[in-house]
Amino acid sequence: MKEDKTAENSSLLIGRNPVMEALKNDRAIEKLLVGKDAEGSIKKIIGMAKDKKIPLQYVEKSALDRLADGGAHQGIVAYISSYQYYEVEELIQIAKEKGEDPFLIVLDGIEDPHNLGAIMRTADGAGAHGIIIPKRRAVGITETVAKAAAGAVEYIPVAKVSNIAQTLDRLKDMGLWVAACDMDGREYDKADLKGSLAIVVGAEGQGISRLVKEKCDFIISIPMAGKISSLNASNAAAILMYEVRRQRKG
Repeated sequence: MKEDKTAENSSLLIGRNPVMEALKNDRAIEKLLVGKDAEGSIKKIIGMAKDKKIPLQYVEKSALDRLADGGAHQGIVAYISSYQYYEVEELIQIAKEKGEDPFLIVLDGIEDPHNLGAIMRTADGAGAHGIIIPKRRAVGITETVAKAAAGAVEYIPVAKVSNIAQTLDRLKDMGLWVAACDMDGREYDKADLKGSLAIVVGAEGQGISRLVKEKCDFIISIPMAGKISSLNASNAAAILMYEVRRQRKG
């Protein structure tokens, strides 16, 4: 088994019951290592992991033995993210401490770690105060994300929430306008993006979910002059973030 670099940014959870409980409680699991010959309750764990889109890797028992270092792994080991997520209110407080209007990026189901890392890197450069991601069906802060972020993981706080739609309601209650990046909206450079703002960017290929879109105050679009109808999520997010920065500086 090759050396697993994931361990540099995570801790191990060993055994069926601990891993099952972690899945039930939406712990930030980077990936699961499963014994090739594992049976029984592990099938339920595998099913839960697949539903949550957690990466699975099937390995020899000897590899699990080495990782468990004498512990009873029962055919399964999980890498748990060591990243400390923030509360949504803390992101708002960061903006207040800087004497700035809050500027947040809300990601509705981004699954590609390279996209999340790139968005974090741009968010740092554009002056965003934080990023909000969902607990389910989306990538969390993994080593791959950290690498793609090129250091920005240390500077851009990320909040992980159970329900994006409800979180948008909370943001609006706190005085933020919420803009969805989607088709058939106002062209982004003609929209007023000053003031307290959250921009919602949808998942790769699927876009923003219907319920989340309904919670947004308005829609902004990026006009496309070529044959392709949409941009990669991180590219779209970058364009909008720097438009916000441009308008704030102006």
